[in-house]
Amino acid sequence: MNDMILRHSLISCLLVAAVLLPGWVQGQDFFPEKGHWEERNPEALGVQGARLQEAIALAIREESDADPNLKIAHYLSGFGREPFGYPIGPMKFRGPATGLIIYKGYVIGKWGEPERVDLTFSVAKSFLSTVVGLAVDQGLIANEKDLVHPYMAPIIPYNPDLAHRDKAAHLNEEDVIDLFSGIHNRKITWEHLLRQTSDWEGTLWGKPDWADRPRGASETWLGRERNEPGTVFTYNDTRVNVLALAAMNVWRKPLPVVLRERVMDKIGASPTWRWTGYENSFVVLDGQIMQSVSGGSHWGGGMMINAYDLARFGYLTLRKGQWKGEQLISSDWMAKSRVPGTAQDNYGFMNYFLNTGRREIPAAPESAFFHLGAGTNMVYVDEDHDLVIVSRWIKNASKAELVALVLESLPK
Repeated sequence: MNDMILRHSLISCLLVAAVLLPGWVQGQDFFPEKGHWEERNPEALGVQGARLQEAIALAIREESDADPNLKIAHYLSGFGREPFGYPIGPMKFRGPATGLIIYKGYVIGKWGEPERVDLTFSVAKSFLSTVVGLAVDQGLIANEKDLVHPYMAPIIPYNPDLAHRDKAAHLNEEDVIDLFSGIHNRKITWEHLLRQTSDWEGTLWGKPDWADRPRGASETWLGRERNEPGTVFTYNDTRVNVLALAAMNVWRKPLPVVLRERVMDKIGASPTWRWTGYENSFVVLDGQIMQSVSGGSHWGGGMMINAYDLARFGYLTLRKGQWKGEQLISSDWMAKSRVPGTAQDNYGFMNYFLNTGRREIPAAPESAFFHLGAGTNMVYVDEDHDLVIVSRWIKNASKAELVALVLESLPK
């Protein structure tokens, strides 16, 4: 009889623990509070601390050798030698190699200056994909396979010098931006833009589409063959900026406001991140002057953010868009974001890089994905291991080894 009472008491205690300590019973239910991310000793979670320190040492040792002055780094790179390659958005000196390792919801490793706000380059594309997905979730975009042009009103650029120009000299100039004029551009869908297969043609914010990473001989740049939308993948920031401007016109408000209200505040992000555009990317919308953001930092601008906030966003994508029981981004959109495109099998929506065929990170499962930007800035997301790794300013060739060492440290 006493044994039965003891067993019932033990079961009751375990049930109470399951209710009160969900993060202890199931790591996937743990979410950090705003302003604080709980740390755990790696060994307490079965992680080999010595092996984990090898990974951290590698990340520090393999810091990018590019100039910390990102303007100088830009001009010394191929980007600075492109036609019209000069920056038109703010840039910022970067910090040292920095990172966080989040396992089962807890910080088990960190290095550098994780609270420092730095540019994150093309990781901004994942935030852009998010606000487009939210527009689909809200019904502002009925379906990502819809053509974009029916959603677009005339876009009025903000030009404070307009009142002083010679009206007669500009008689034959258009006063508005028609993003999807012409037979070719009118075939483009939201999905084409998300997958970077639109082959949109034109100039936006002074950056022609052909001037971004031009290929082949210069005499072929202007008369290049046009590809049918959806057939050819081309990583092109002018076209990413087209998507950002189109999305702002659907939301009728600045995209950083949408992101803050619907995602970043809800996941407890700090107040220090900023998503910016260019010095000339302002438009007038509903009587308000609004800046269209950059989808990366190719020409400056983009997302300035610290490693903890990057980790929170990565953790949100690890949890399939759910945070503390609230579905912030629909699970449907999260699943679509990770479906490989037919034109590029390791690329989902915008900056969801996939480990297809385990080519990019051989030690990682094929289901892993990562938000990736120049620098290199990486937010590695691995559902199989309940793992997020933020690594900033590591040499691109070393990111796979970093992930491999972290994975080797985890319980088998």
